[in-house]
Amino acid sequence: MSSYNILFLGDVVGRPGRTAIQNYLHTLMSIHNPLFTIINGENAAGGVGITPDIADEFFDAGADAITLGNHAFNKRDISDYLNTQRAIVRPSNMPKGVPGTGLKTISKDGIRLAIMNLCGRVYMEGYDDPFAEIDRLFDSIETPHRFVDFHGEATSEKIAMGWHCNGRATAVVGTHTHVQTADETILPKGTAYITDVGMCGPVRSILGMDKEIILRRFRTMMPQRFEVANEPGVICGVAIGVERDTGRANKIERIRFGDE
Repeated sequence: MSSYNILFLGDVVGRPGRTAIQNYLHTLMSIHNPLFTIINGENAAGGVGITPDIADEFFDAGADAITLGNHAFNKRDISDYLNTQRAIVRPSNMPKGVPGTGLKTISKDGIRLAIMNLCGRVYMEGYDDPFAEIDRLFDSIETPHRFVDFHGEATSEKIAMGWHCNGRATAVVGTHTHVQTADETILPKGTAYITDVGMCGPVRSILGMDKEIILRRFRTMMPQRFEVANEPGVICGVAIGVERDTGRANKIERIRFGDE
C-alpha cells in the first residue's frame, strides 16, 4: 500500500530554534521526504509567542503548517494573522470569539490533511474540555488524514488523548514540555503517538532558557526574568509514515538533529 510521510518539528524556542530550522530543515526534508512539514512555533519569538514575520519565515523555509499552544497570543500582532488563510492553528478548545481556529485542512498530491491543535487542562488553566472538543472536530472532518498536536503539561493527559483518538487520528503528538520522550508507538488502530516530540532550540539549556537564570530561580525561589539560552540549537521532532488510502500511520521515528 502506498504511503507518504509527515515531518513534525517540536516547539521552536527563540532565535537558536529558528536558526536550527534555517540550518537543518532542508537536510531533514531530503532525508525523510515529507509530503507535509508541520512546525510548532508557539515559543519562536523570544521564547514566548510568535509574530507574523516569524510565521512567514517558517513557511518560506518549507513548512506547510504551523501549530501553536498556550503562548499563542503572547505577541499581540499575531491575532490578525490567525484570521488569514495561512495554515496556522491555535488551540481549538478556547472560548468563542478568540481569533483564529484550531482546525485547518491543507491539500497536496491528492491528500487532504486536517491539522488540529488543542491544549491540555492539567496544570494549564482556561481551556475547555479537550476530549469533547476533539470529538467535535472529528465529527466535522471528512478526510481520514488527521493530525493532532496536543499541547499539554501532564504525561497522563497526553497518553489519555492518544488512546481517546486511537483509530480516529493519523497521529497524536505531544508538545509543550520541550523534553523528547522515548515512547513513540503505533497504537493498535493505526494512530501514531508520542508523549512529547521535544523542542527545536538550545540544547545546553533548561527547556530552552538560560540555565544559570533557571538554577538561580530554583535555588533562591526569587522571581527571575527568563531569557532564551545563547547556545546552538538542535531540532527535535518525528517523521510519521501514513497509508494514503486509509490515513492510518504505519511508522513513527524520533528525530534529534544538529550540533550538540
